[in-house]
Amino acid sequence: MSAKIAIVDDDVSMLGTLKGYVDKYGSEHGKTFDVKTYSCLSVFMSECANGFDIIFMDVKLPDGNGIDAIKKMRETNKDSIVIFVTDMAQFAVRGYEVRAMDYVVKPVSYYNFASKLEAAVSAYEMSRTAYIWIINKDGRTRLNAALIKYVEVFSHTLIYHTESGEYKEYGSIGLAQKKLEGLPFSPCSRFYLVNLAYVTNVSDSTATVGGCRLDISKRMRGQFLKDLNNYIARGGMLRSGDGEDGSL
Repeated sequence: MSAKIAIVDDDVSMLGTLKGYVDKYGSEHGKTFDVKTYSCLSVFMSECANGFDIIFMDVKLPDGNGIDAIKKMRETNKDSIVIFVTDMAQFAVRGYEVRAMDYVVKPVSYYNFASKLEAAVSAYEMSRTAYIWIINKDGRTRLNAALIKYVEVFSHTLIYHTESGEYKEYGSIGLAQKKLEGLPFSPCSRFYLVNLAYVTNVSDSTATVGGCRLDISKRMRGQFLKDLNNYIARGGMLRSGDGEDGSL
């Protein structure tokens, strides 16, 4: 089943450009997508309940604000992968408030767009196959592994930081690693297990993951960087964001 993609922008030429980029990416990677374009935000909002897997949303539109629209959509749709498209990055950063995956700044180059689409497609494909169960006193909760940004351990409690909030269970990082075995997760310290798809920047002592800055221990830094480089080499993409270039 191909991913359903929505592109929302009041600039008709931009709609054509982004639709062309999606088609080019699909041709290069042997993938097909069901793409719909919208120049009117209100029309998109009337149809988004039908469910889109990936949404490229302009921030400023004549009939509304893209961030506010996604916030409204999130009341009933928590799973769509959202990437904002804007000429003002400072507004796109607000996208984290509505659990956006990323943003891309206009003018949009094909390479930059393709890197965002690659990450979104990877997350979408993972979401169709990879789930884990969180067990605690309230019962069992099934989590989409692709939407876990990182796992934190604090006082023998695992905290799963996800696109839709935090989930907790008793255990160690070792338990989380076992549940997420085979997926692109790597520990950056004995306190954090990181989803490599959410890394936007790595410095000498920290990694920015889904907008949060996490400490990297000296003991684990080498293996963490090796895992990250292997992930990129296999086709995974670092996200650009938070005013940083995502470089190592």
